[in-house]
Amino acid sequence: MNKSKKFTYKQAGVDIEAGAKAVELMKEEVKSTFRPEVLTGVGDFGGFFCFNKDRYEEPVLVSGTDGVGTKLKIAQMMDRHDTVGIDLVAMCVDDIVVSGAEPLFFLDYIATGKLIPEKIAQIVSGIALGCKTAGCALLGGETAEHPGVITPDDYDLAGFCVGVVDKNKIIDGLDIKEGDIILGLASSGLHSNGYSLVRKIFLNEKASQLDKDFPELDCTLGEEFLKPTKIYAPSILKATKLFDVKGIAHITGGGITENVPRILPEDCNAKIDLSSWDVPPIFKLIQKEAKIDDGEMLKTFNMGIGMAVIVSPEEADLVEESLNKEGERVFRIGEVTPGEKEMTYV
Repeated sequence: MNKSKKFTYKQAGVDIEAGAKAVELMKEEVKSTFRPEVLTGVGDFGGFFCFNKDRYEEPVLVSGTDGVGTKLKIAQMMDRHDTVGIDLVAMCVDDIVVSGAEPLFFLDYIATGKLIPEKIAQIVSGIALGCKTAGCALLGGETAEHPGVITPDDYDLAGFCVGVVDKNKIIDGLDIKEGDIILGLASSGLHSNGYSLVRKIFLNEKASQLDKDFPELDCTLGEEFLKPTKIYAPSILKATKLFDVKGIAHITGGGITENVPRILPEDCNAKIDLSSWDVPPIFKLIQKEAKIDDGEMLKTFNMGIGMAVIVSPEEADLVEESLNKEGERVFRIGEVTPGEKEMTYV
């Protein structure tokens, strides 16, 4: 007579004890992001946030969700996981801040083939640092183990944030007009876009070049690739409180070419002067190695500009000065001209 086999969840590839250890390792990092409005402890089923409606006349909630994309493959190749969490936060909070929204809280989702508590703790430490930089609380998250679906060394990240802005202060681009000035805020590098192309150019799924020093760069190729995405939320929010910022574009996938027109009225074009800022060396290296034309580069990568801010000519100097004081490197990269929501480069 055959005795039936006994199976455990751990034998199936899901380690509940490892999950509990990961929560314990990340608990203090998560708590360090809490704002006064947070009414929850780490590990609750839901996150509680007490909204302070007295600060707003007609509050509007703004939400955003995003991931890090195939930049994660670089982190996995280098076995370095402490920066991609910053990328995750940046990609979400800087999407909602373009409308003038203050980020309130953030949630993360981590899916992995095999849960290694120390690796998860590294990822969450980056998420926590990103949240503290952005001024939002890491209110909750989920770590899921997917054996048989994701390979043991792989993981994927997704983030979700919620912010708030007064209805009469929403930045929607409708007041943009001919003659307005376009300011560009310097990026910290590639940010989190274009990595599928970058990997095809330099790696071909092999990590051998990540430790290579190129004369154009001040660090190894791998270190350059893992530079975290810049979080602009604090400096942008300060500028929106002081000045009449008419439009803001987060330069992510699609580059300057695709993202600036998104905020223009139907009767306006954006004219960008390509000589108005110095393109960082990593983009010149990519273009040289892959023989990519200028047009393709401008609609794939940020080319050194992570945010575009549109203001009136009368306030341009003041906004530029404010952003510089907050630690941004600001360039006057163009102006608004008559047209049909298109980009022109000079």
